[in-house]
Amino acid sequence: MKKRSTLAMIAAASVATLGFVAAPAHAVDQVTIYGGFTGPQAQQFQQELDTWGAKNNIKATFTTLASFDTDIRVKVKAGQSPDIAIWPQPGGLLDYTSVLEPLNKVLGAAGLKAVTSTLVPGWANLATKGGMTYGLPVSANVKSLVWYNPAAFKAAHLTVPKTDAQLTALSKKILAKKLGYPWCVGIESGGATGWAATDWLEEYVLRYGGAAQYQAWYKGKLKFNSPLVIKAGNKVTQMILSKGAVNGGGKAIAATNFGNTASLFANDKSKCFMMRQGSFITAFFPDAIQKEFNAGNFTHVGVFKLPAPAGAHDAVLGGGDIAAAFNTNAATAKVMSFILSDKLGQMGNIATYPSYLSAHRTFPSSLYTSPILKTIATTLATAKLFGFDGSDQEPAVVNATEWKEL
Repeated sequence: MKKRSTLAMIAAASVATLGFVAAPAHAVDQVTIYGGFTGPQAQQFQQELDTWGAKNNIKATFTTLASFDTDIRVKVKAGQSPDIAIWPQPGGLLDYTSVLEPLNKVLGAAGLKAVTSTLVPGWANLATKGGMTYGLPVSANVKSLVWYNPAAFKAAHLTVPKTDAQLTALSKKILAKKLGYPWCVGIESGGATGWAATDWLEEYVLRYGGAAQYQAWYKGKLKFNSPLVIKAGNKVTQMILSKGAVNGGGKAIAATNFGNTASLFANDKSKCFMMRQGSFITAFFPDAIQKEFNAGNFTHVGVFKLPAPAGAHDAVLGGGDIAAAFNTNAATAKVMSFILSDKLGQMGNIATYPSYLSAHRTFPSSLYTSPILKTIATTLATAKLFGFDGSDQEPAVVNATEWKEL
């Protein structure tokens, strides 16, 4: 047997006696994140995590679940919960409060205050229960937008309206001069047909009723046949179901895919001039318009905020992705602190994605590369009241029934 050197034996004995062990390099902490968004948004989010993680010795990995609502339920029941999950609806998130950790505990009181203090009003209390906050936004989208084709407006000598009265006058002018149809509207969407119509109704329940009544409505405390909801419904009827408002009327609306209404930016045969749709509609632009838009050419794409009726609340309707944590591990807390803050999007990646919006008033608008996106971001950041998509917060059976009936 080969003998060990005396020096080696002495060194080994010293280490054993004193209990010294050579300190290994600190291992990189691993954090798993599940969510439902895909494509460029998922890629940019991962890049942002990678850039931040490299500076903080944390490897945060985002995984897309194809059918998020179903898949996350299966994962949780199987004991395969991630560290963090990102829901598209706060109502769905709140179904998991028995296994989630409140952010009051994950971030601490000071950390939670730091994150919520810069949010647009209306975001901080979307996913709360029993006095605890379980989720906060990672990203936002704005639905109170009217898209139009500047070239078509210019050719028809039309002016972008700034008030609801001007918007009504514009619609009447389009009809009186027989220029075409004021609105492009589609609510067909396969198994989710009808959701685009709920957005129209929500716009005006929120604006006529304000935060308290809007919340009472989607929570079932204010009925659909209440004076407020009827008033909102009548406003929607006047705008898109009156004679000539939409090519083909209500039947055409129900049969037209919501994404196809973006054809107004090309030389479409429907001859419609405006489309009320969320900021995510950019992904549904015709190929030629997509190419122009991504190249910074806005000859055929313009947007303005849907004006509030006189005397109504100056509110903004929208949605977003809400993150929650399944544990209070130090690495999980650090990742949550980052993705819930206004720092997300400032690593040089996400803000370049055509439809990413921060829900923080303090996010630098200079980071949005597109003037269209800057307009949308300003619409959100300056909102006096933000209302999260109401149908997404209704019980599933109410949500499905509203889609169907509308």
